[in-house]
Amino acid sequence: MKPDFDIQQVQQVPLDRIQVLNPRDRNQRGFESIVESIRNVGLKKPIVVTARPSTDDTPSYALVCGEGRLTAFRLLGETHIPALVIEVSDEEAYIMSLVENIARRQYRPLEILASIRQLAERGYTAAEIGRKTALSAPYISGILNLLSCGEERLLTAVERGVVPLNTALDIVGAGNDDAALQTAMQDAYESGALRGKRLAQVRHIVERRRTLGPSAHRRAKRGTTEITTSSLVRVYEREVERKKLILRKADLTQKRLLFVTSALRQLLGNEHFVNLLRAEQLDVMPVYLADRVWPERVRR
Repeated sequence: MKPDFDIQQVQQVPLDRIQVLNPRDRNQRGFESIVESIRNVGLKKPIVVTARPSTDDTPSYALVCGEGRLTAFRLLGETHIPALVIEVSDEEAYIMSLVENIARRQYRPLEILASIRQLAERGYTAAEIGRKTALSAPYISGILNLLSCGEERLLTAVERGVVPLNTALDIVGAGNDDAALQTAMQDAYESGALRGKRLAQVRHIVERRRTLGPSAHRRAKRGTTEITTSSLVRVYEREVERKKLILRKADLTQKRLLFVTSALRQLLGNEHFVNLLRAEQLDVMPVYLADRVWPERVRR
């Protein structure tokens, strides 16, 4: 495979002369794999830097792309790293770094959202961010709307593909109105956007958002939640509904069990069926099931 850069443009740049413009946290397991790969086979792709003025005669650089590779080289005790040196402004270098974070195949959802937020804070419109990141302008507008509301919990679910963006926006628009929330969920279900396990996941996310707040990092603290009459009533009603659901499930399970035991009694009363079970060596039954089929039987 031919590299997408001219090998003659690569320079050996001192590690201690490179400044990281947009530092970020990283997944430790993924970073360890980068270190191990560089240790075993070397650097497959050079980092990208841009030259910057320095106070001495030694050139300085700002990192554009490749923070993980740069950190790995430092960890391995290297002093220089292969780098492509390009000419861009600080603003362009920072934007390129953000776009690279968004375009990575492996990323944490809140990380890509932070990058979109930073682009917006620098004055870029949804359309401009969309062009730079290859994401649609409506999607960026929706994400910025959720960001402005501090909806990190929903944002993370959107980025993971659990909650459709439109559904997340409907949930935010519903506020604390339970009826409006149910309508948003029902609309998503009827449109086919939420089905099966995803619907259950979204209900769980909505419940956590209601009790713990919109921030993915916030935790409920004792004594800090304002208790009102309406909130107590809502909690009571939810608990009543939950108990009713448990009772309905228990009743259904009991009816199914009675049906099974009744059917087994009839089948085991058929001599031909019993002989067939014996011939197939299937004439052994768990004790707890036998006790239900023949409750009058005395075990020894």
